[in-house]
Amino acid sequence: MSILSYTRIVATIFALAVVLPILGGCAADDVKDNYRERPVEELYNDAMDLLKDEEYDKAAKAFDEVERQHPYSVWATKAQLMAAYSHYIHNKFDDAIAALDRFIQLHPGHKDVAYAYYLKALCYYEQIADVTRDQKTTENAMKSLQEVVDRFPSSKYARDAKLKVDLARDHLAGKEMSIGRWYENQQQYLAAINRYRVVIDNYQTTTHVPEALHRLIECYEALGLPEEARNTAAVLGYNYPGDPWYSDSYRLVQGTAPEPTKKDSGWFSWLW
Repeated sequence: MSILSYTRIVATIFALAVVLPILGGCAADDVKDNYRERPVEELYNDAMDLLKDEEYDKAAKAFDEVERQHPYSVWATKAQLMAAYSHYIHNKFDDAIAALDRFIQLHPGHKDVAYAYYLKALCYYEQIADVTRDQKTTENAMKSLQEVVDRFPSSKYARDAKLKVDLARDHLAGKEMSIGRWYENQQQYLAAINRYRVVIDNYQTTTHVPEALHRLIECYEALGLPEEARNTAAVLGYNYPGDPWYSDSYRLVQGTAPEPTKKDSGWFSWLW
């Protein structure tokens, strides 16, 4: 199962948990565009039927109609959240985010506000592009996911949000690596070094650090800085002794990397 499919399943389960406690009765015919005042239960159940039938645009409009006709009912509050979910499941992320921001603003103390924050984070997360594109959405996703973790650490959404924060951070590190490799291929070694150091300094827990250290060694060797290359190889060997990147680096510096002395101030602080 792909990460995206799993994310959709999790979001759907949580959405059902939000709406099931107040659902009841049978659904009626499809909601009409023309205004006709109807009982709130009937409107809401019609909207749920449309959602189940994957008529997401109609479902979102139907949930909006619940709020329009019965703005002060408990159903209206639920309908706001379900309209946002309808947009999300239809990949209309901007509409979903706007609806969720409105829900959060109107109901900051609501018992389902944690889900609203979580769903908003998923809207950004599912738009994460490959590392060759702009990563503004990735940054928004990481910020929104971290907000879920910080605001609702004991909620059922926090664990999944924390996992996705790590994945988003790894993605941002991958972007820096992609740019660094491009600079290195263009023989712009100083620019490449700056990108690799960003990965080492800011994304120490990601999977890209061993390669970043190895690429630094390549750049130092290309610039005729063997001492810096050896020291960096020592850092790589100390922290990732069994990693394939260290084997490549060791051969690159001809086995002359010194044994490092571990410092109390952190993994890589003594390197610079």
